[in-house]
Amino acid sequence: MLEKLRSRARELLARIFRRKPPEPGRFISGSKFSWRGWLASGPWVWPSREYLLYVPRGYGGWRRRPLIVLMHGCRQPPEDIAAATRIAAHADANGWLVLLPRQVAKANPWSCWNWFDNATSAGRGEAAIVAAQVKAVRRTYRVHPRKVYAVGMSAGGCLAAVLGLRHPKLFAGVFVHSGVACGAASAPLTAMRVLAHGADTDYERIGADARADAPRRALPVPLLAIAGADDSVVAEINTIQLVRQYLVFNGKPAQQPSPPDVLPPADHETTSTLAAGRTMTVSDYRRDGRVVVRRVRVTGLAHAWSGGVDTFPYNDPNPPDATALLAEFVAGKF
Repeated sequence: MLEKLRSRARELLARIFRRKPPEPGRFISGSKFSWRGWLASGPWVWPSREYLLYVPRGYGGWRRRPLIVLMHGCRQPPEDIAAATRIAAHADANGWLVLLPRQVAKANPWSCWNWFDNATSAGRGEAAIVAAQVKAVRRTYRVHPRKVYAVGMSAGGCLAAVLGLRHPKLFAGVFVHSGVACGAASAPLTAMRVLAHGADTDYERIGADARADAPRRALPVPLLAIAGADDSVVAEINTIQLVRQYLVFNGKPAQQPSPPDVLPPADHETTSTLAAGRTMTVSDYRRDGRVVVRRVRVTGLAHAWSGGVDTFPYNDPNPPDATALLAEFVAGKF
């Protein structure tokens, strides 16, 4: 009888303390409003945007998680960029929360983020709305305050560049795939020309002014800029200007003036041969021993997320895997 009681007690304790399988990852919908979110080019558009939040497998407990803010490109809903970049699988493997803002047709008929809007490029407009979404997620979930990353492709990359300069206290780093410098276009009407020929503004001055306004403890905000050498939508000069802007912003300007399509010599540079006959050149710029800007140039890559799922538009299945490069960036292998 006593042995039976002991056996039942053991079974009961085993049930109580049995390790439950981790909860699967899941997407949650939300929306956020910002009073500073009115567009200069569309003041009739209500300053609120919906978003998806991916909560990774096994989320819970007291551990603070990195937050990846992944912004889609034109004609690309957040569901597509999430699937094409395999961001959920990386989030499960690394414990990330992933915020995916959604553009609305009323704000832009092609679902582009309005990076060329003067309010947005100044840190208001859609930059303020996404910043408000980040703060809302931070209030609800256990987000590591020094591990929030602005990430985007094309128009989403342009908005990521704005967020890093204009909201440096919020972001630990910026990952721009095929984007342009913050404030590169002086007006919406010049945006297409900027994509083809580069900025029509003093983009380095914008970086210097942003540095002067940023709290010292918020700097540096490292940048990883990746783009294809065969991109016919966003000309290569834009990545060069983005890198130069963030070098100024992070306190490492070029020693001598140079043409707008030329970068200063990198502190370290490597070129490797990839599959499909491609090469990848990685140029690192350091300040105080730390990489503050990394440029990744890929030959043979057009206007597409590198290493993505090519059943979706604007994705190229060939290496390098941009999402894996993002994972290294977030892990500090930079």
